[in-house]
Amino acid sequence: MSVIRLLVLGAVRQHGRAHGYQVRNDLEYWGAHEWSNAKPGSIYHALKQMAKQGLLHAHETAPSTAGGPPRTEYEITEQGTEEYFRLLRESLTSYDQKPDVLSAGLGLMVDLDRAEALALLEQRMRAIGEWRRSVTEYYTPEDGPGRLGHIGEIMDFWVRSADFGAEWTRGLIERIRAGAYTFAGEGEPFVGVLAEGEENPYATGERHPGDAH
Repeated sequence: MSVIRLLVLGAVRQHGRAHGYQVRNDLEYWGAHEWSNAKPGSIYHALKQMAKQGLLHAHETAPSTAGGPPRTEYEITEQGTEEYFRLLRESLTSYDQKPDVLSAGLGLMVDLDRAEALALLEQRMRAIGEWRRSVTEYYTPEDGPGRLGHIGEIMDFWVRSADFGAEWTRGLIERIRAGAYTFAGEGEPFVGVLAEGEENPYATGERHPGDAH
C-alpha cells in the first residue's frame, strides 16, 4: 500500500484545507521523512496526483501579500475520505508490510472510533498468528535455527519478530481498552498538525521547488 498517500490524506484532512508546504511541514514534524519515503518531491507529487484522481480538491489562492507566488490549497473530497479510511484500516490490519505502514497507521488511528480501532488490531493479531503458523510449517522454533544451517536464522528471525509483534499489539489493545488516547467521537481530538506559521523544530531545512506552490 502507499504510505505517502495515507500520510498526505491524513494531514490534509486534519487541516481541513492546506497548501503543499504545510503538508510537507506536518510530515517532517511527525518524523515521517526518517521512517518512510515521505520526501518533499514525493509529497508534492502525491498532492498533484491525488487532485487529478479526485481524492483532493485543488483551490487556487491569490498571491501572498508579501509578493510571493499564489499557492494551491488542497481539501480532501468525499472520495478522498473513503480512500483515506481504507488505507488507514489496511495499515492497522496488514502484517506483511514494511514497518512504515504500521507507523503511519498508529499516527492516525485516533481518526477511527475506539471500537473499530480495537477490532482492527485484533484482526492484526489473527493475521500475525496465521503468518507465524505458515512459517512453522517448515521450521520448528524449539529445534533452533541450526538444523537448517545459517538459512534457519532467517526463519528464526521471522518467528521471533512475529512473537514480538503479537506481544506488542496485545499490549496496545489492552491500553486502548483501558481508555488510552482520545478517539473519534470522544471529545477534543489530539492536534497533530502545525498551525500556519508555527515553527517546526524537526524541519529538515531542505529547500525544494515545490515549497513555493
